[in-house]
Amino acid sequence: MGYATILFDMDGTVLDTLQDLWASTNAVLRELGFPERGMDDIRSYVGNGARNQIRRALPEGSGDDVIDDALARYRAYYAAHCRDHTKPYPGVAELLETLKGAGKRLAVVSNKPDAAVRLLSAEHFGTLMDVAIGETPSLRRKPAPDTVDAALAALGAEKNGAVYVGDSEVDVATAQNAGLPLIAVSWGFRSRAALRAAGAAVIVDTPEQLLPLLL
Repeated sequence: MGYATILFDMDGTVLDTLQDLWASTNAVLRELGFPERGMDDIRSYVGNGARNQIRRALPEGSGDDVIDDALARYRAYYAAHCRDHTKPYPGVAELLETLKGAGKRLAVVSNKPDAAVRLLSAEHFGTLMDVAIGETPSLRRKPAPDTVDAALAALGAEKNGAVYVGDSEVDVATAQNAGLPLIAVSWGFRSRAALRAAGAAVIVDTPEQLLPLLL
């Protein structure tokens, strides 16, 4: 294989964000007097953007006004607490350093709010990531290809020679919609079986296994 440009998903791929997502969601549920959710529940809700995550965490049948209120509270709380426990997965920083040293163009593309994506990327990866893009009003969230296309444009890169790396069924669909090959990772929010069922043909279990496929 070997690629000149590598686009990474953020949550579950390069950063372990689950504890902060779980804590932030439950803080909002407590504020509103609703039952809290377990960490495995939140793991299954993550991937399709903050609104879908909050909608699924709220009691079934919650109206748009309740969802809008909870989402606003969640965005504010998460913005203040997104760095409490979040950290790179073991081996990811070393992977990025090696790729950067080999002259690869690197970006992170996420369904998280854009401000959080930029903040977390800068804090944990510094200049290793050339571009960091999250959800904005002008870009459709994944699995639409908008954020991927925006990242490629910002990098000055073509789709030929680019690859997408992610950990969920949303990432499988994103790569397909963007016309990019996909490498799935099993250390994140979805199991190998779930990734295979979603259509992932190439799945790796560690950053060390991922590295030779990208160089």
